[in-house]
Amino acid sequence: MRVILGLGNPGKKYLKTRHNIGFMVVERVASRHSLRFKEGKGDYYFTSGDISENEFALLLPTTYMNNSGLAAKHFLEKNDIIFQDTLVVCDDIHLDLGEIRLRAKGSDGGHNGLRSIIYELESNDFPRLRIGIGKEFDESAQSDFVLSRFTEAESNIIDDSIDLASKICDEFILDGLKAAKDFFSKKNQKSTDTSNKKVIH
Repeated sequence: MRVILGLGNPGKKYLKTRHNIGFMVVERVASRHSLRFKEGKGDYYFTSGDISENEFALLLPTTYMNNSGLAAKHFLEKNDIIFQDTLVVCDDIHLDLGEIRLRAKGSDGGHNGLRSIIYELESNDFPRLRIGIGKEFDESAQSDFVLSRFTEAESNIIDDSIDLASKICDEFILDGLKAAKDFFSKKNQKSTDTSNKKVIH
């Protein structure tokens, strides 16, 4: 079984905020496969299904961003899932709006959700899919920025990125990280010069 784990904060207050784009991507995957989330036995909501007989689970922690690792650790250990079969989806303030980055492993890059997962799993050896939420803000206003909602002008770019990211998740479910990267590279090559998305391996 492969897992897609979206990072975000629970509750209506944080619905569709920039920091919750990981939730938005995972919710888009669920919607495309007509799946509904339910409460898990840990601090998360989850749902499961299969694509061409490849089983998967979708996970949304309810721990708030800074403790996302608690939910990740509980679910992975409970279901005996290895790190490399878990794709973490999150926002990135260092990327341009809508830009997508797919990596096999790495540091937390200053992201508190990734930091918590690395701490709890005692490893950074898990794939992560990051979506740029914009970086035009004063350093002192970072917290307010990530908890703000996208403007109307930004929404189309972000929606396209969420849709593409959800399809990358499908490819990961089907055949792992290499398949996801190959799919994304092909999509990127076909994009026009005016595209707001690009892949960085």
